[in-house]
Amino acid sequence: MSSAEAPHRRVVHMAVVNETKLPGVGVRYDFTTSSGARVGVLVHRTGRRDLLMYSRDDDAQCTASLELEPEDSQTLAELLGASRIAEQLAAVQQNVEGLAIDWIRVDSDADWAGRTLADAAVHTETGVSIVAIIDDAGGAIAAPGASAAFTAGSVAVAVGTPEGLEQLAARLRHPSG
Repeated sequence: MSSAEAPHRRVVHMAVVNETKLPGVGVRYDFTTSSGARVGVLVHRTGRRDLLMYSRDDDAQCTASLELEPEDSQTLAELLGASRIAEQLAAVQQNVEGLAIDWIRVDSDADWAGRTLADAAVHTETGVSIVAIIDDAGGAIAAPGASAAFTAGSVAVAVGTPEGLEQLAARLRHPSG
């Protein structure tokens, strides 16, 4: 293994996940299941993901690979329970001294869909601060500037009063939703 492929380790619940940066390709994550199978996910720079299965006899040998486009990855994540986690995060709303945080999906026909933060005058109109915008492929813009736009399918992570967050949601969601 070259120094460019030196794995980083982190513990996620009970499994140790190895993270290996692959220059020009992306990042590979792998772990050993409780039954002893080695599984990996190769996250390409394009957003595509490959689900990898390794040989039990030679953990460097990939025996099966399944290419997943971003929408396929989302479907698989939903089946594995990601939506429950997202719902729990949204429900937390961490109220701190009158402030709350919310994750608001941008509908394609919303008032502010396609508009920049400056054009929408988000803070002036709602008193809310946008702390991140997560695109539908999972990429994130942390602390977005005034030129960042609300694209359909993206998620705005916002901090403000509950009333301000309601105003923001009304502008980012379908007019009747």
